[in-house]
Amino acid sequence: MTVKSRVAEYRRRMRERGLRPIQVWVPDVRTPSFAVEAARQSALVAHGRHAHEEQQYVESISAPWDDE
Repeated sequence: MTVKSRVAEYRRRMRERGLRPIQVWVPDVRTPSFAVEAARQSALVAHGRHAHEEQQYVESISAPWDDE
């Protein structure tokens, strides 16, 4: 079975299950420009008027990293 036919069969099965394919474009987190923009936005949040309350909220809804 060729790659093309396997992909076609997979897509057929997924459509039978009521699903449809979509394509989503997201920022490339590996680029230097992403790192610069993330740092800029993080600094704005960290130095904002409500930084303490916002950080408390984030911590209240976050799970510890070591939870599985």
